[in-house]
Amino acid sequence: MSRFVQQQDIGDPLVLGVVRREEPHAGPGQVRIRVRAAGLNPVDWKIAVYPELAGRFGVVAPTGFGNDYAGVVDEVGEGVDGYAVGDRVYGGARGRALADHVVVTVGEEILERTPAGVDDDVAAALPIAARTAAAAVSAAGVGDGDTVLVGGAAGGVGVFVVQLALSAGATVVATASPANHEFLRGLGANPLPYGSGLAERVRELAPGGIDAAIDLQGTETAEAALSIGVSPSRVATIAAGPNPPGGAIATGGGDAGPEALPRIASAIAEGALTVPIQQRYPLERLDEAVAVLRDGHVRGKLVVTL
Repeated sequence: MSRFVQQQDIGDPLVLGVVRREEPHAGPGQVRIRVRAAGLNPVDWKIAVYPELAGRFGVVAPTGFGNDYAGVVDEVGEGVDGYAVGDRVYGGARGRALADHVVVTVGEEILERTPAGVDDDVAAALPIAARTAAAAVSAAGVGDGDTVLVGGAAGGVGVFVVQLALSAGATVVATASPANHEFLRGLGANPLPYGSGLAERVRELAPGGIDAAIDLQGTETAEAALSIGVSPSRVATIAAGPNPPGGAIATGGGDAGPEALPRIASAIAEGALTVPIQQRYPLERLDEAVAVLRDGHVRGKLVVTL
């Protein structure tokens, strides 16, 4: 038997249960992964609670929970080339990641090899957050010599955006609650509190101006950047919906390109990029992990171990 996190209905209160089911098996063109860790993302609980969002992602109850996983291939289906039993991998399986076993179709779902030196819990933190960050940095055109404003910088996507922008040669001005300022300084960013008066604080900290902005939470950062003269073509947003303010760019993880995840994973293996994990939870404490996730003040990532 195999454990599987199941949700009977989309909506609030969010009720998740761990059930035991017959082990799934890899069919033609598929591999089965014994999951060792699953990364949590804000979109996971939002899909589980909001029917409209669930429909947009093709999630229908009863369903599983989560997207990001890492583990070891333990079964290879007919016709699969390039993967063998024992390969360490990570990837995405919408609505199925929180389970002992995940079956994915090679070439149709996100599946990457885990580099030596990258732990499973770190790899499980990558798929959504790292791809979303890479897409936003690319959309904003962040490059050497730029000064970039990053809103919501201490969260799961923000920690990647900050480091990717720095590695591109940019100076990063980052908004977060004061409790996270020292943490962001440790990553190399120049922190500011969010909230009323943000544009004025940005002008004081960066008197030479801002070249680009990436808003990871609502629209406050995008609006502040536009008000101080940043071109809309260099303001990227991930949480403002399809019509961001002032002609800014709405971007998502799917815009990252196929090379983004392997490149970021390699940088982690080389020690050039870190993945801050706030807490690791065993599967038995999943409800606690989801409660922390929903609170919205996670520093870096939350990971569930299986």
